[in-house]
Amino acid sequence: MLEMKDIYSDSCTCSVADPVQFNGATSPLDGEVSVHFRGPLVLHKFAAYTSGDYDAAGSGSGSWSRIANFDDSVGNLENVTFLTNAGRNSSCLGKGLTYAARDGVSAAESSVPLGKNTLLTSNQEFAIFSNVSCGSSGLNNDCGVYRPEIPAYHGFYGRTKMFLFEFQMPRDNSTSSEWVANLDMPAIWLLNANIPRTSQYSNNVNCSCWRSGCGEFDIFEVKNNTNSLVDRLFTTIHDYQGTGDIEMGLQVDGFIPRPEGTVRGGVSFDSKGNAVAWVSNSTSFDSTISGSDLKGWVKSSGSVITDELASVSATPLSSKSSSKKSMGTNLTCESLFTKIWAMFVGIVLTNLF
Repeated sequence: MLEMKDIYSDSCTCSVADPVQFNGATSPLDGEVSVHFRGPLVLHKFAAYTSGDYDAAGSGSGSWSRIANFDDSVGNLENVTFLTNAGRNSSCLGKGLTYAARDGVSAAESSVPLGKNTLLTSNQEFAIFSNVSCGSSGLNNDCGVYRPEIPAYHGFYGRTKMFLFEFQMPRDNSTSSEWVANLDMPAIWLLNANIPRTSQYSNNVNCSCWRSGCGEFDIFEVKNNTNSLVDRLFTTIHDYQGTGDIEMGLQVDGFIPRPEGTVRGGVSFDSKGNAVAWVSNSTSFDSTISGSDLKGWVKSSGSVITDELASVSATPLSSKSSSKKSMGTNLTCESLFTKIWAMFVGIVLTNLF
């Protein structure tokens, strides 16, 4: 997947290997994903689930089993590891992952829970992985090739999976004259776990498979801090499905109002290739959740906006030279992927805050 040389020297280089083909209802996000958070945001609860079979558009039969859980009022870490980009810097890879301290952004020596009511300020970030350590880095190993010297963990697996959150997205009314990237633009999103284990914000786009389309799903994201958009959360897929622009991705034609207080919500990926994002304070974090309960949360949330995304066949890909996520400027390769992704994304609009 990736070859890296001299990553901590000025002669740092990296390159992608042969193109990979993949297919499936929710490819490439049917593989392991990590969960990412950007401030201004307070995360109170997080849980991950898998299901043997669930159809969001059907009867809703099928139950969900919890595989990870965190509650900041308790400080538990049930198959949860908090990591942040505060590790060693590389001229081509940028900063690497390290354990996050209780503030979510400072480096720690080992895995610790996020502190109670911890506020991420604008542009601060942390990520959640599982607590299952990766084996050694290698093309055919369990986590593939990843950056050396990081605490490497598996993401959350399963084609049919769900993530739940209790969170706040308070406004950042900073009047400082100092420029801050992503000012007042909170977000919760998923990445193919191969991306952050190597380079989430690379200085060379060839150092990250984000550019070649291995998968990002923005669940709740303020995409612009202008007056008309700063209070709207959008859902967007960033791969090459339905668009040749990896930067813009494919955004659902709808939004969820940015919450004014603490809310609950989540995203589910079902067995048929359907993804649904919602906000509803009916959402619970039980160890087992029935399909009917999930459909009830979504139904109680408000009106549903649905986009159907067409399948994509193998075509050569090209990209712009700048990147929202990687900040790269020198793309020199093209990648070829087969994407059979009959996914639609349903966004639920709600004012039930």
